[in-house]
Amino acid sequence: MRPFSAAAVWRAACRHDPALSVWAGEWSACFAIECDAEAVSFDFVNGVVQPSDGAPSFSLAAPGAVWEKFLEPVPPRHHHGIFAMLYRVEKFQIKGDMLAFMQHAHLARRVLEIGKWLALGRASPAPVSLAPRGGKRAVPMVTGGYVPVTVADTTYQIYYETAGSGRDLLCMHTAGADGRQFHGLMADPCITESHRLVAFDLPWHGKSPPPEAAIPGSWRLTTELYVDLIMGFIAAAGLHHPIALGASMSGEICLELAYRHPEAFSGIIACEACEQVTRRQTHWAAHPQVNQSLFVPEWIRNLSAPQSPAEWQEQITWQYGQGGPAVFFGDIAFYSGDWDARERVGRIDTNRCPLFMLTGEYDYSCTVEMSAATAAKIPGVRFQAMAGIGHFPFAENPPLFAEYLLPILQALPTD
Repeated sequence: MRPFSAAAVWRAACRHDPALSVWAGEWSACFAIECDAEAVSFDFVNGVVQPSDGAPSFSLAAPGAVWEKFLEPVPPRHHHGIFAMLYRVEKFQIKGDMLAFMQHAHLARRVLEIGKWLALGRASPAPVSLAPRGGKRAVPMVTGGYVPVTVADTTYQIYYETAGSGRDLLCMHTAGADGRQFHGLMADPCITESHRLVAFDLPWHGKSPPPEAAIPGSWRLTTELYVDLIMGFIAAAGLHHPIALGASMSGEICLELAYRHPEAFSGIIACEACEQVTRRQTHWAAHPQVNQSLFVPEWIRNLSAPQSPAEWQEQITWQYGQGGPAVFFGDIAFYSGDWDARERVGRIDTNRCPLFMLTGEYDYSCTVEMSAATAAKIPGVRFQAMAGIGHFPFAENPPLFAEYLLPILQALPTD
């Protein structure tokens, strides 16, 4: 099936793939990859791909022109993975049983990775990650601790880590993640020699536990709660007029902080942010028949750029697989639900606090175009698109993101 390899070769590579072999077990599934009028099915019986066709419960379907872009060594934006194409490529579709697809998205992704590896003329087995390796990750020198933050009569024990010295840089993680996303920046002496990075975990995230007597699965983030937690943490941790840095949902809240509390910050850097994001909430992230620890990493995997080093992308997906019940779902209730600043962003006063917006070219959730349209409503904001970066700039490629971040930090006036 053009542009992929022959079905027999592709299936044989899948049968001997180390990742698929680890996932084998007492389960069965069958799905197909469709290219124009042709299709190849992958029938897993007891977790092992069979040599012949089966009856697929779902299919990943696209014309050859779309698959050819996906198969490029570095695909153009929005063509680099299943969910990126599902969101932004009109001619790509999932046919059939959506529950079955969501249950087995990790299998479909791996089968496509093997197909791409073969289509590029490489010998099997395919490496676990097709992303480039960027070298050994540096280990940051961090110190950690807890502070109590009370919001609406509920006290939360908030865990945080710090690295470096100098001006306080408040680092806020993305939905469903935690402060480990900033370990790359915390290991960069060019940043830590003049800035004290402070990254905290929201309640229910990372090392910050749920509050006393909380019901698992009940976490729901709102704009009001988010702002109160941040301002409460700043006070409890004794931060002085910090610079705020966030991306995705924390990029959104950066815009809210610029609107509500500009005098509290010496600068605000909102990454992957816009006035409203739709269509990102998914009930599959809290569905009882979908394995959250397998599905959520797949849901966010293609938000990273394909050029981002494998060791960083793997850390992101590993951390997303560790989230508590419905924690990611509860964050997206804010990110793509409660958050709607269309009537507020135009009233942000950048004379009271410098505001910067940065968005990666491979972000298909909050695209460059969406961020640019929001920036156009804010007088005095400085917006820049980031080449070769996706939705997790400080986590997926810290050295490259630092090239965009450092000039901003250096340009901010000292108190």
